[in-house]
Amino acid sequence: MLRDSVMKITWMNLMTKNMTVSMRKDTKNSMNKKVPMRQCVGCGSMKCKKEMMRVLKTADEGIILDTTGKKNGRGAYLCKSMECLKQARKNRGLERSFKMSIPNEVYDSLEKEFGNIEAE
Repeated sequence: MLRDSVMKITWMNLMTKNMTVSMRKDTKNSMNKKVPMRQCVGCGSMKCKKEMMRVLKTADEGIILDTTGKKNGRGAYLCKSMECLKQARKNRGLERSFKMSIPNEVYDSLEKEFGNIEAE
């Protein structure tokens, strides 16, 4: 008799533990994922990573515009507006991010690439 009651208690304990574990799994799946945020080096606003353009410093190609966001190298983010690029040029945001001086020719080529992307 005592053995039966002990078996029932351990069975009840196991069931409640399994129920809480399964309930935790359900609540974990229903939680929202974290959205990666980045700060614009031009205007300083925080936006979603997908809403921004990545300017990239590579060893091979120098400083380029990365439209995919997946190329290798050190990156800095800008809003998808020409005004933010001009503001980054004025306040030297890209130079601070890359820890190097950037010639005017690079800024001019970035402006051309930005113009092409805005036209699309």
